[in-house]
Amino acid sequence: MNWPVSRNALTWLWISLLIIVLDQWSKVYFSNLLALYESIEVFPWLNWTLLHNYGAAFSFLDMPGGAQRWFFLVLTTVISIGLLIWLARTPRADRATAIPLVLILGGAIGNLIDRIRLGYVVDFIDVPITDSWHWPAFNVADSAICVGAVLMILLSFKKPDESTAD
Repeated sequence: MNWPVSRNALTWLWISLLIIVLDQWSKVYFSNLLALYESIEVFPWLNWTLLHNYGAAFSFLDMPGGAQRWFFLVLTTVISIGLLIWLARTPRADRATAIPLVLILGGAIGNLIDRIRLGYVVDFIDVPITDSWHWPAFNVADSAICVGAVLMILLSFKKPDESTAD
């Protein structure tokens, strides 16, 4: 039987799925390992610290009352649908576009699962910068989103191929 070969970048969604699985597994693991706010030093520059983030990245919009939960649920869903449409319209061979998109999509869905299931996002990676200041805690999903965004920015400076230019 001949299966149709996808000509769009949706074939790269396995990377999103891998990120979602790693993200959810790590959040369950650290939620079982640590009590809320408990911290274990791994290296002088890295701690495992369990936190619950009711806001967005780096606790942005972490407000009492929880109305932001619904805002982030809707926003993340709309963005994820937009990313899927973008992937469907991207040629399969265009890895420079596809990889950043699937990284961001996997991270967004990983955090969306937390918001739906728990009402907050589980963070556990803590990077102390000084004795009194730590980089805001994050997780695997946040890391994928940041790497995808940085790749998109860096690749936006790349000259288009002569063969694809108008």
